[in-house]
Amino acid sequence: MSTKKLKMIVTDSVGRKFWEETKHEMKTMQDCMHVVNVYPEVTYQKVRGFGGAFTEAAAHNYAGMSDEKKKELTTAYFGEEGLRYNLGRVHMNSCDFALGNYTYVEEGDADLKTFSIAHDFEKIIPMVKDAQAESKQDMEFLMSPWSPPAFMKTNGEMNHGGSLKKEYYQAWANYFARFIKAYREAGIPIEYLTVQNEPMAVQTWDSCIYTSEDESLFVKEYLGPTLEREGLSDVGIFVWDHNKEEAYQRFKETIADETTKKYVKGVALHWYTGDHFEAIELIKKQYPDKEVFFTEGCVEYSRFADSGEVDKAEMYAHDILGNLNAGISASLDWNLLLDEKGGPNHVGNFCAAPIMCNAAEDSYEKRLTYYYIGHFSRYIKPGAVRIGATRYTDKIEATAFLNPDGERVLVLLNKTEKEVPVTVREAGCGIEIGINPHSIYTICY
Repeated sequence: MSTKKLKMIVTDSVGRKFWEETKHEMKTMQDCMHVVNVYPEVTYQKVRGFGGAFTEAAAHNYAGMSDEKKKELTTAYFGEEGLRYNLGRVHMNSCDFALGNYTYVEEGDADLKTFSIAHDFEKIIPMVKDAQAESKQDMEFLMSPWSPPAFMKTNGEMNHGGSLKKEYYQAWANYFARFIKAYREAGIPIEYLTVQNEPMAVQTWDSCIYTSEDESLFVKEYLGPTLEREGLSDVGIFVWDHNKEEAYQRFKETIADETTKKYVKGVALHWYTGDHFEAIELIKKQYPDKEVFFTEGCVEYSRFADSGEVDKAEMYAHDILGNLNAGISASLDWNLLLDEKGGPNHVGNFCAAPIMCNAAEDSYEKRLTYYYIGHFSRYIKPGAVRIGATRYTDKIEATAFLNPDGERVLVLLNKTEKEVPVTVREAGCGIEIGINPHSIYTICY
């Protein structure tokens, strides 16, 4: 162990260091007061990877950039020099981060005779294909709907909530299958889906309400059987796709029916109502055979307009770290690319993204958040397993993983105003370091 080499990667928001790497040699450690222990033999969940959302807004911004800048952007997110994302989220029909409401069928076409994803071939799919070409990994994709077509809903519109009419449950299930097949034919492997984005939120944008009973019934009698008939039973169905505070109760109710439970692979979560890491732990304890995906989080201007870049970056890192320690197996950010206003968004619901751009000037900026995300996504590889770790103080947040090649990855976050001494140790060997104020460290060995 004493001859092992250790690589330390530091992003220091005060010292303006971004992914700065240094090499160290591990040695026998005597310190017992400042220890973060790593135990690779104690294992938890396997991680599928990290990614972000190919919204129409992101694709619209991307399409407005020069070929040179497009290449830089795909490298920044999907290349070896960037975040090394291997997961992507796409929306079926429009979402709030679209240029307006749209669907893939003409109004009233319940038989889907006019179904076509030609709209997505204009901007969304070209961006996805560029990402796939840049990535050194086989990317996987999650699809989520924000709203069925207006004629299928009780309120007669895509926005402002409303519910899916019972007489259209089968047509909507068929719609899922058509979309997945169309994307797969385009070379984009949809491996996972969520039944509905935020099914309990009546929004001014694209939205649709499902109770737990509604969602269970739709999966049990329509979506699950339809995917089986269409040869798509390999697609993992995730329910809820909403905030963590109600996740355990909602998941318990939705999969109470054994047939529904058979079809459901797991639960998807957002972060907009606080940490609630315990909710993830409860789900993993009660349903150890089910997976938990984090599918959306962003800095909303309506709530965090006055927060600084350090606050935003630390909010991301704290949530990713807490989610991983609680048991998630995939983490997907929201928009990959937004403009200088935080859009476009067809109802003015502007947000921040890790990379912001100005297409008119053919320029973009990587925010501090981008670099903080990289401390996880660049080094925790697909197939990595979370391992045991202990820490001596709550001034440091920590998570540890074992990569498929045997490499250990330890991420340490210091949100305080002071340097915190840490002795990283495995089996009595390691290094002594000081974790700088407002910084994040990734240690690989």
